[in-house]
Amino acid sequence: MCRRVAERGTHWIGDLGTTVAYLNDDQFFSGYTSLILKRHATELYHLTAAERGRMIEELSRVARALDVVFRPAKMNYELLGNRVPHIHWHVVPRLPDDPNPRWPVWTLPHEPLRLSVEAARERATAVHSALVGLAE
Repeated sequence: MCRRVAERGTHWIGDLGTTVAYLNDDQFFSGYTSLILKRHATELYHLTAAERGRMIEELSRVARALDVVFRPAKMNYELLGNRVPHIHWHVVPRLPDDPNPRWPVWTLPHEPLRLSVEAARERATAVHSALVGLAE
């Protein structure tokens, strides 16, 4: 996870300061985004109050940009770290036609939806553009 923050590949959305945003590789839930803390830490209490505040503001900006692009019925936020011990948020727009709206996304068995390079880049660019528009 720590190495990923330096990548600027197809799924890269943007560097927000304290965090970096990427589209999740599996886009079965359209807009599923990972927001990764740039420095290594495993727990919120490992951060200073200022870092936590900046991270939450960046999380809110990403969620608002996803709302602009995908118009979800609800936004889900997950901060687990059981498998990958590095602070990273899962931000998942839950769309009106969601196949499992009352349960976390990981409870629905499905084949991962991998977008083409072009489609992933378009989606990431749309979210990035929404982020930039919100900053103005």
